[in-house]
Amino acid sequence: MPRRAEIQTRGLDADPIYGSKLVTQVINRVMTRGKKSTAEHIVYSALDKVGEKTGKPPVEVLEQAVKTVTPVLEVRSRRVGGANYQVPVEVPQRRARTLAVRWLVTFARDRREKHMDDKLANEILDALNQQGGAYKRKDDLYRMAQANKAFAHYRW
Repeated sequence: MPRRAEIQTRGLDADPIYGSKLVTQVINRVMTRGKKSTAEHIVYSALDKVGEKTGKPPVEVLEQAVKTVTPVLEVRSRRVGGANYQVPVEVPQRRARTLAVRWLVTFARDRREKHMDDKLANEILDALNQQGGAYKRKDDLYRMAQANKAFAHYRW
């Protein structure tokens, strides 16, 4: 990390089929070992399944699911006077969206369905209905922040 200069954030290109930067972000998160075409195939087939099940445009459903899973507060560890406190802080928008996409993909991988596109599609639908692992993670994080509200004055 540079000491003085601001870090330049690299922009994402919109994906070729839906023209959405969020879909690109999900593809990049699903990708393992640099196999982008495989990740694209997984994400696009998952979005097709989501579109079939809901009857709505799949990108709108994905955006709604990500919005449902996006955290508002998180706790960060802060050392004050020899003790560590879990201090609740608001999550910046960029980090919140990144966390939401990460949780969706991570909890989709842990599901019991056979293929990754089924797992991802069902995790998106669960997030939309305020269920599933990703939504539970968001809820747990929010509860933890509320429980540690007493240490909010240590915010920096």
